Amino acid sequence: MTNRLKFFKEAVKSLKTSGTVTPSSRFLAKRMIAKIDFATTDVVVELGAGNGVITKQILKKLHPKATLVCFEINDNFYKDLLKIKNKQLVVLNTSAEKIEEELAKLGFSEANHIISSLPFTIIPDAISTEILEKAYKVLASKGTFMQYQYSLTYFKKLSKVFSEEIKLEFEPLNFPPAFVYRCIK
Repeated sequence: MTNRLKFFKEAVKSLKTSGTVTPSSRFLAKRMIAKIDFATTDVVVELGAGNGVITKQILKKLHPKATLVCFEINDNFYKDLLKIKNKQLVVLNTSAEKIEEELAKLGFSEANHIISSLPFTIIPDAISTEILEKAYKVLASKGTFMQYQYSLTYFKKLSKVFSEEIKLEFEPLNFPPAFVYRCIK
């Protein structure tokens, strides 16, 4: 079974947490990480790693002593991520709400960059607010929080947390096309 078909079947079963029925395109994955200076990055966090499309792009760029910490609550996607054999990868089967405590358990006080594929528009408001506030708290100064969405409706919510600077990009070569928010702390 192809990865796309496997993703589709899993996403349909868990649409309330996946938020989409297609995996991110390689174009979206590359756009999400294009502005990261990997030479100076020690810790990258990925929220809602799914089947690992963006994960694999990050791992290609990480310098040898850096770490990628992925959060994924879907058990089948979590199992898929565990199949990616890379000593720099830490995969957690837990909610992004626990970002602060999970990083502390791993010995990290902050993340240089956070890449999020979480479907914030379908996550309850109180939970999404908590995730964003905790992500902001653990993000290093001048670090980025990258989030994609399929509409512009989340700009206001992001700007409440990331008031310093938000840059908006568009990736037409994704299905559906996606808006990419680059929030700078």
